[in-house]
Amino acid sequence: MEWETSSGLVGYSDALAAMKTRVGEIQHGESPELVWLLEHPPLYTAGTSAKAHDLLRAEFPVYETGRGGQYTYHGPGQRVAYVLRDLKRRDEQDLRVYVKKLEDWIIRTLAAFDIEGFVREGRIGVWVKQESGIRNQESGKSHHAPRTTHHPSEAKIAALGVRVQKWVTSHGIALNVHPDLSHYAGIVPCGIREYGVTSLKEMGKDVSLSEVDAVLKRTFAEVFD
Repeated sequence: MEWETSSGLVGYSDALAAMKTRVGEIQHGESPELVWLLEHPPLYTAGTSAKAHDLLRAEFPVYETGRGGQYTYHGPGQRVAYVLRDLKRRDEQDLRVYVKKLEDWIIRTLAAFDIEGFVREGRIGVWVKQESGIRNQESGKSHHAPRTTHHPSEAKIAALGVRVQKWVTSHGIALNVHPDLSHYAGIVPCGIREYGVTSLKEMGKDVSLSEVDAVLKRTFAEVFD
């Protein structure tokens, strides 16, 4: 497994093209599997299950993508980890098991910073207990009127979305380290209206991306290898 960390912000179209090329190379045994750590400029992505009404305001560019899931946000201060892994080679031909491993990877990473992460039935991603969070808001007569009140004690801290082509995965996870959470206001993240989003910084953990990367590498080995 090869690891690559990109400096600066990587354009989403460039990332899609790079993943497509690498997936083909992995399928043909021409390149090793890859975990690619990066940041994107502010943007929204629409998964294969995205619903048009969940795009409230296109404040940033919107990209259609082949991963599963609905709308999500990427931007500076969020650690995106794209995992290009050959499930057939590793006898892991069960997508549900793979997704659970991604969730476990995130949960173990959060635990290293003394944060308890968990998953909820019917809700994609990894969640934490928190009294505050960012509510999405819809445009209308009152720009600042909340669309709905989210659950006061749970917020989403990490998203995940996967694409599999001939048993080679692409896309992966997005962990909120210290992004601008107000940027989520233009979408209903993952189609979930009742809950907010949060970050490590919002949880009182002032850590750098490089610190998070070191933990991601360690916990990846614990879960996958």
